[in-house]
Amino acid sequence: MARTGSGRLRVLGLVGALSLGSGPALPAPESVATALVVSVDVSQSVDDARFRLQMEGIAEALEDPAVVGAITGNPGGILFAMVTWADKADLALGWRRIASRADAAATAALVRATPRQAGEFTCLGQMFRTVTARVLPALPVPAERVVIDVSGDGIDNCTDADTLADEHAALLATGATINGLPILVPGENDVVGAGAYRAPGYGLRPTPLPQDRTTLEEWYRAHVLGGPGAFLLAAAGYGDFSRALRRKFVIEISALGR
Repeated sequence: MARTGSGRLRVLGLVGALSLGSGPALPAPESVATALVVSVDVSQSVDDARFRLQMEGIAEALEDPAVVGAITGNPGGILFAMVTWADKADLALGWRRIASRADAAATAALVRATPRQAGEFTCLGQMFRTVTARVLPALPVPAERVVIDVSGDGIDNCTDADTLADEHAALLATGATINGLPILVPGENDVVGAGAYRAPGYGLRPTPLPQDRTTLEEWYRAHVLGGPGAFLLAAAGYGDFSRALRRKFVIEISALGR
């Protein structure tokens, strides 16, 4: 069943069929049950080793038999795209249909080959804006359900609270669901929330961050999650990322949270 707001995404999907073709050509009249955007934090706290763990984790999840089973259980498979974000957000892998084990393996190979995007800051609001303005309008076919899977190890340190809320609301207004996968690193991000906003090129802003100290999980619940059936599943460090993502993909692709 299509969700609230999905009508807009269906229209955008038909338009997007003319504008983006990084994967195999897709017949315009078709549709899919799920379009999945994997959105990956690549800011300064994510060094080369952590970046590779994330890419390998995504690739392994796509190759996992349970995930492949969930994908092939959907008529026509799924649509998959990947966004990486730091100071700005990049469409690292445009929309591709995954409808078979071979499709999943081919997409996993592309994920593994993705170069690391340079960036210092954790600009979550920029990512929300890019997905709303660039990624979703390029859907090559309509999707009943659009899921944005956001992973990261820190809070936004670019955008003021009101603007972040506005960008979040604009993305939710498309009918998409935003799920969270915070990466919890003991001794690094146990407690978050204090400090000052710092945007690329602008230095420290006078407006302070909320001084309430909270956990990264709670921050994600407050500022990332949204939409029908939204949920959070944390990774216990980067070494746990692959396991957490495999479980998350099965839930998202099978729509078990509906």
